[in-house]
Amino acid sequence: MEHKQIVSREEWLAARRELLLAEKAATHLRDQVNAKRLALPWVKVEQDYAFDTPQGRKTLGQLFGGRSQLMVYHFMLGPGWTAGCPGCSFLADHLDGSLPHLEHHDVSLVAVSRAPLAEIEVYKKRMGWRFPWVSSFGSAFNYDFHVSFTQDDLAKPEVIYNFTAIPPAQANDELPGLSAFYKDEAGAIFHTYSSYARGPEELIGTYMILDRAPKGRNEKTIMDWMRRHDEYAAAAPQASCCD
Repeated sequence: MEHKQIVSREEWLAARRELLLAEKAATHLRDQVNAKRLALPWVKVEQDYAFDTPQGRKTLGQLFGGRSQLMVYHFMLGPGWTAGCPGCSFLADHLDGSLPHLEHHDVSLVAVSRAPLAEIEVYKKRMGWRFPWVSSFGSAFNYDFHVSFTQDDLAKPEVIYNFTAIPPAQANDELPGLSAFYKDEAGAIFHTYSSYARGPEELIGTYMILDRAPKGRNEKTIMDWMRRHDEYAAAAPQASCCD
């Protein structure tokens, strides 16, 4: 750890008050960004998507669970994978505690992966998670929301991810994201928001705590220290997102 300057309490307070001004400016900027996010226009979802769930086949509308808002976390778990993406797993560790609060506030949350439901259930049990997690296997859902890519896609000069054309070398057949939907009283569904790459990072409460710890995130590259929560004791090496 870099040796920090040691100062008097009075000098520390002066520096802290200066930082507070920047923190308040960041908070106000976040409020402005949130307002712009809420002001985004919506797109009607015309496709009839269906998913495999522990309760049987369900449509996108049924995933709302009687609520008007639905948040979908696009979890990187492809067919045949023996474990989910470590980064997605890190984020998913923070979802269960939010469920009663979201549901009380008219918001349902569900993870969606392209792996078959049986494979999802095995990994979900291993991780001890409770949040709803369904399979889009055989559906165009992941492809339409630009979080899954076919081999033909990856053979092209570029693919679209995070609203940007990127070289296939920077992509994977599965990538993470977060999407929001609204259902009106007539049952029409609208896509209101999506975020990709580091966009959903604020869902990771551990990072928000580390940002305030003495060493911060203490990482050379994003999440280089992080492991699936059942792998720390074994000091397992960082796993790939498609093992």
